[in-house]
Amino acid sequence: MECILSRRDVLKIPREKLTEMFYKMALTRSFEETAARLFTLGKVHGTAHFCIGEEATGIGVCEALEPEDLIYATHRGHGQSIGKGMDVSRMMAEFMGKETGVCKGKGGCMHIADVSAGNLGANGIVGGGIPIAVGAALSTHMRKEDRVVVCFFGDGAANQGTFHESLNLASIWKLPIVFACVNNRYGMSMPVNKHMNIADIAMRASSYGIPGKSVDGNDIFEVYRETLEARKVARKEGPILLVLNTYRIMGHSKSDAGLYRAKEEVEEWKRKDPIKRMKGRLLADRLFTEKELADLEGKAEKAVSDALAFAEASPEPRVENVEQDVYA
Repeated sequence: MECILSRRDVLKIPREKLTEMFYKMALTRSFEETAARLFTLGKVHGTAHFCIGEEATGIGVCEALEPEDLIYATHRGHGQSIGKGMDVSRMMAEFMGKETGVCKGKGGCMHIADVSAGNLGANGIVGGGIPIAVGAALSTHMRKEDRVVVCFFGDGAANQGTFHESLNLASIWKLPIVFACVNNRYGMSMPVNKHMNIADIAMRASSYGIPGKSVDGNDIFEVYRETLEARKVARKEGPILLVLNTYRIMGHSKSDAGLYRAKEEVEEWKRKDPIKRMKGRLLADRLFTEKELADLEGKAEKAVSDALAFAEASPEPRVENVEQDVYA
């Protein structure tokens, strides 16, 4: 599957931006692989949801945003958090439940948040973050702030009542929000064609009088371009739905072996790997050399290695602080 953007279109993206996009995708991949290994070693408890194979969605969207824009992430949102500029050392510490974590070890991997970076948080409840993001967009609208809110959610969440109620409300009030549906083809073990009787989730936008666009979520250039356009729409006209069609290579969570999927299907999607596709395009267009891209991948691996060292050296949360940051 080739990128639909012409070489001329890609050349319009500043080299500094291309560098950041590739580095952050490599950083996300290295973070996820390291985090998965920590579970195997018994250094992390609970569960986790990894976005390997989906990196172009979180990075492509967030790279098209301005610093003042806000996102609401998903429980599979490490790439979305990295895309918004969060510190991977504090993210890793949070993942390992350490006091130096971005949420002081109390949020864990499914509830990472950093308001200073524009990440309002994530939600372990399917569809639970959509009305919260609409609330942030309403606040932005009422304060007349020049920014947009991006709400990430999965294909399964598009069947929840919160999705329909939130899109309806956002449409009525013309709120500055981009609904970014990361369609990774499965709601846990159920394929999307068995829990929806439509060919394209973007079709649902028309029910609420807003535009909807289906995007190749494994092509970071297309994701980036469509998000730039969606941001313009959200600022001037109101909500828009982007459906980022991608695939999760790993199981639903760390305990899911994915036995309900054919090996051939997984292998087919591995060939559409978003990092390999971006690398191939950058090399084919002679925008970067093999060494330059290898150096960026090495830099990403070093950053994650340093983050792990930071997290392992960090203290456990203190018992006397257990009631801090509790609001309900």
